[in-house]
Amino acid sequence: MLDIAEELHRWVEQGRAFAVATVVAVGGSAPRQPGAALAVDSEGTAIGSVSGGCVEGAVYELCQQALEDGRTVVERFGYSDEDAFAVGLTCGGIIDILVTPVSGGVFPAALAAAATGEAAAVARIVSGPDDLMGKALLVYPDGSYEGKLGGHPELDRTAAGEARAMLDAGRTGTVEIGEDGSRCGQPLTLLVESSVPAPRMIVFGAIDFAAALVRVGKFLGYHVTVCDARPVFATPARFPDADEIVVEWPHRYLESTEVDGRTVLCVLTHDAKFDVPLIKAALKLPVAYIGAMGSRRTHEDRNKRLREVGVTELELTRLRSPIGLDLGARTPEETALSIGAEIVANRRGGTGVSLTGAHTPIHHDGPRAPDGRIGSVA
Repeated sequence: MLDIAEELHRWVEQGRAFAVATVVAVGGSAPRQPGAALAVDSEGTAIGSVSGGCVEGAVYELCQQALEDGRTVVERFGYSDEDAFAVGLTCGGIIDILVTPVSGGVFPAALAAAATGEAAAVARIVSGPDDLMGKALLVYPDGSYEGKLGGHPELDRTAAGEARAMLDAGRTGTVEIGEDGSRCGQPLTLLVESSVPAPRMIVFGAIDFAAALVRVGKFLGYHVTVCDARPVFATPARFPDADEIVVEWPHRYLESTEVDGRTVLCVLTHDAKFDVPLIKAALKLPVAYIGAMGSRRTHEDRNKRLREVGVTELELTRLRSPIGLDLGARTPEETALSIGAEIVANRRGGTGVSLTGAHTPIHHDGPRAPDGRIGSVA
């Protein structure tokens, strides 16, 4: 639901009644992950998607029904071999959809927080007793929360703790706890949707390739910063799509700015006096991706210089150089596309090979953590 928070927040402000269908579980080759949502208002306007088109019509009708009867339901959709025209996922996957009317409770505050970029998480019961289905808490980074799930007095506190842990990691997914708030007893399934500020992309080097990469970064949902020590090149006129332009020596800026496990660093300067101190500093940070532009000769020379200043072989394994996937790119736009593709593959655990003739899954279980392990960071 929080993935379409900006539009839904406007609906709340306009006083529009609506229902939301949210993906709560997936199996097989499902097109959307938990948290993906479709909303329908009382006038029949729809926004969002839960399946990329496979079951949107049926889910649309479920939302309309929820608006009429006020009931929360969970519906499962999957492919039917017996009737290829039945409502289902032709890709062969299975998705469970929670459909609930939205009226008050914690949802307006949750949508407002997500729409304004404030960190918050919504924890909803998606499996358990009928009287608890759809009940929600709004949880903040400091552990405070709004709302009430009902049931055992410890349930709210336990659910808030689980949601806070997922919020800290920027994750969206499900977790099971007991009805009494413990790990014992009848299980409840919570869907925790985390809303966190956009991840950062920092582009070092105010060159023409950087301008194209800024546009790709924005398209992928990053908050993009361009950094260069040369004020004549690092200007708003040259990078109108950037969120921020910084005139500073790259390594000094990196040492003073905030990064996290979702941050991607793209080093396009391919100049040793900038690259070496910058990459040395970058390789010590727990960021998601570090890539550096340059020819293979530049790459070998840069690695030699990095070793000379104390960078270890283990640290060098984190460096993506030459940057990007092999697309045969030549223009700045093509090069930016190859870099963006590598960032997505690294984030989602993809291989970068052509899907035609491959035996790899189309949708992977989750992105790669900064250390290369496949995780579930949103």
